[in-house]
Amino acid sequence: MTDTRAPSSIVVHETLPVRVVIGPGARDAVPDEVARLGAQRVLLVVTRSAADAGDRLADALGSRLAARFDRPAAHTPVPVTEEAMRLVTGEGIDGVVALGGGSAVGLAKAVAARTGVPQVAVPTTYAGSEVTPVLGETENGVKTTRRDPALAPGTVVYDPELTVSMSPGLTRTSAVNALAHAVEALWAPDATAVTDGLATESVLGILTALPEVLADPADLGARGRLQSAAWLAGLCLAQTRMGLHHQLAHVLGGAFDLPHAELHTLLLAHVMAYDLPAAPAAAARLDRIAGPDPVAAVAALARAHDGPTTLRDLGVPREGLRGIAERVVAQPYPNPRTPDLESLTALLEAAWRG
Repeated sequence: MTDTRAPSSIVVHETLPVRVVIGPGARDAVPDEVARLGAQRVLLVVTRSAADAGDRLADALGSRLAARFDRPAAHTPVPVTEEAMRLVTGEGIDGVVALGGGSAVGLAKAVAARTGVPQVAVPTTYAGSEVTPVLGETENGVKTTRRDPALAPGTVVYDPELTVSMSPGLTRTSAVNALAHAVEALWAPDATAVTDGLATESVLGILTALPEVLADPADLGARGRLQSAAWLAGLCLAQTRMGLHHQLAHVLGGAFDLPHAELHTLLLAHVMAYDLPAAPAAAARLDRIAGPDPVAAVAALARAHDGPTTLRDLGVPREGLRGIAERVVAQPYPNPRTPDLESLTALLEAAWRG
């Protein structure tokens, strides 16, 4: 029998072999997970915001802890990785544990990319990169990304108790960062029934749990639901190709050293307004979840942030916007609407003004 399907109708879905331990108190399982991966001399990478939890984890690791690095930076700058690698080489590191947000996870991935050592990721925000095979690194103001299944941590430990110390502002922006992963997966060229299901459940979970967490930061049940929804968003990021939203975040973040979560938060509604007319299936799905105007719903979440809500607030020079648009148009990520210089500059202008 002749197969008459067009090649474009064939999709490939790949699931990474990542082990997930989740629930209140799950951080106590980290030493056992390190042992399961066979690591004897561990580098512990900790963001400054997770310093107290890092102290407790260092004690729990005991003799397996060979070194600790407390200076990961946003966008994984290559010079910072080189600094960490001097520790890795000098201490005979054979495993890495990341505790914190995307900066810690990114640095651990960069170390693993250079050495092949196993990783355990313990995220304290909703960044999602802990379940992806993607690494973005910045050098000389340019952020480049690569994708390789070997970059995904072997174990991810989700403990909602570790998110309680997040400020309301970071809680909001980190969750909207996760929301962006799920939203963009809905119009990805390689979306499947699985990623559509993950993204739908993630968007619903974030939009319902985030207001509950912001209203009652001590509500561990709501925090657990939000963390689970962010996990699903990370899986979307792992299994689909990123589009215009993530490309803008990468180019802007690398060029101007911008805070990752706040940048995602202020960009998302603008990119949704730009792309949804060209993505009717994604638009219909978001309408069912978020109401008749999902762009307005996301914009309201972003505007309520008690911090920078525009590119101007973040210090991006207006005269630099067209150059950013030119870089994106020159090598666009797959996107339902092919960006052109004028419309993309207008999008950036809107994000600059707010």
